[in-house]
Amino acid sequence: MKWNLFKKKPEAMVGPEPTGTGAVTVPPTVAVSTVADNSTQGSGGKNDVFEEIKSKFLNEIDKIPLPSWALIAIAVVAALLILTCCFCIIKKCFCKKKKNKKGKKDKGGFNMKNMKGDEKLQDDDDDDDAETGQTEEEKEEEEEKEAEKLGKLQFSLDYDFQEGKLTVGILQAADLISMDTGGTSDPYVKVFILPDKKKKFDTKVHKKTLNPTFNETFIFKIPYQELGGKTLVMSVYDFDRFSKHDIIGEVKIPMNTVDLGQPIEEWRDLESVEKEEPEKLGDICISLRYVPTAGKLTICILEAKNLKKMDVGGLSDPYVKIHLLQNGKRLKKRRPR
Repeated sequence: MKWNLFKKKPEAMVGPEPTGTGAVTVPPTVAVSTVADNSTQGSGGKNDVFEEIKSKFLNEIDKIPLPSWALIAIAVVAALLILTCCFCIIKKCFCKKKKNKKGKKDKGGFNMKNMKGDEKLQDDDDDDDAETGQTEEEKEEEEEKEAEKLGKLQFSLDYDFQEGKLTVGILQAADLISMDTGGTSDPYVKVFILPDKKKKFDTKVHKKTLNPTFNETFIFKIPYQELGGKTLVMSVYDFDRFSKHDIIGEVKIPMNTVDLGQPIEEWRDLESVEKEEPEKLGDICISLRYVPTAGKLTICILEAKNLKKMDVGGLSDPYVKIHLLQNGKRLKKRRPR
């Protein structure tokens, strides 16, 4: 029995093997199929890629839990939104171009040089715009500065060569600009000499006037040899009781440009001062009360607002210290209760 079983197994293995004639016919069929595949790969490769992408896209759409009409509506709305955005952008561009053309035509109409012929108007306008460029804005700013008059100041200068004293007289001011809400100012004048700034003199404050009369004199002891490198500065300020004083304008006189052989008295226009914006730290409200009979000064700290943020969370833990100074020296120090 074992021998018979061993015989059947080789018969089963030999039976499906091809005969001599079949072996001759099989190879040409395989060769023909490979040639056909190679010929069709070049033309049909791209179509297969597109079909695969299309099938994947349709499969993804089928996965969306929405009906076909809803998908079509969403696509239409998205296309309309894109078209409207493009239309708005194009419209804005054309509007800007039209405005620029109108401005150029108006400039050309008022220019007497361009009245000779209609053909030269556009060329001249283009040449003017190319030459000026951004200088038109600068010219407008300069004209505004020239138009804004801050006022004028009358002063006098007299130098004593024997004692080496420069006497500066602040006589009056006129046509000052209003710095207060009521249409007036509270002007006074600061007088000092650069670059030292050791001595500063202030005139009296004149309330609610734009044409104050000071008639005050100040003396600076400066040797004549050093006077040529100095600059006299007279700054006009608006006095504010509860805030920083605002500067109206100033007059600068380099001493090497002045003939001090005889007394000088003249008017000068005030010049604007470039204001550096200080860092805003906050505001504090206080009240002061002084009793002369008892020699007692009472200071009340009422409130503070708009303080600078000092903590990481955007807040602060503020408190107030009070120092009493005299000639730059601290006399007393208190912390309010």
